[in-house]
Amino acid sequence: MAAELIATTATKKVFHDGEKAIKVFNAEVPKAEVLNEALISARVEEVGGINVPRVLEVGVFDNQWSITFDFIEGKTLQQLMDENPEKLPEYMEQMVNLHLNVMSKHCPHLNKLKDKISKQIQDIEELGDVTRYDMRTQLDSMPKHTKLCHGDFNPSNIIVKSDGTMYVLDWVHATQGNASADVARTYLLFCLQDQTKADMYMNLFCKKTGTAKKYVQSWLPIVAAAQLSKKRPEEAELLNKWAGVCDYQ
Repeated sequence: MAAELIATTATKKVFHDGEKAIKVFNAEVPKAEVLNEALISARVEEVGGINVPRVLEVGVFDNQWSITFDFIEGKTLQQLMDENPEKLPEYMEQMVNLHLNVMSKHCPHLNKLKDKISKQIQDIEELGDVTRYDMRTQLDSMPKHTKLCHGDFNPSNIIVKSDGTMYVLDWVHATQGNASADVARTYLLFCLQDQTKADMYMNLFCKKTGTAKKYVQSWLPIVAAAQLSKKRPEEAELLNKWAGVCDYQ
């Protein structure tokens, strides 16, 4: 069976080859980044209690660096939400429960979320010295936690098998840190497509955990500023809005 192209992004292509999924990185992606993604994925896999594709191999595919994972047969949660809009509340509850399970775990070998965000903010010259200082001061004042944070937890990174089992993909941004920061990132990702979904997600998380919404919202400017370092055009307008002075009334 020839490998079938099933997904393409700005930095990689994903192929389906039998029981394997092969993530092939563009030539400009440094080898160190590929190896680091494989290492992070393997460490999360070892945590247990979360359904994740196993890392099978790091190698070369068509002269480009690649990581081979288990192929998980199913639909993304994003596809299911699009196909069955009447089930959105049900899917949202399942997604929040899955996120809570992830954040109940600990992976002590991962980088600290606060260290990562601090470096990202420091590297964004567009913010200006005063804004960068204020952001990093606010970040430093936030509670220090060691919960497993995905860093890009959205419906497109969740595969739902035919029996309803959910698998979480793409752990390259995983860190250990504050759960509300991870929820803030998911909120911003939802805001890119639908404010109603974003609010529904945050409300459910706060209700299930007894977390004050203002506390999660206090992470939004920090997380938005950090994400600006990735220079994704599709996120720029939203992130610039949230990285500015926000008024939560």
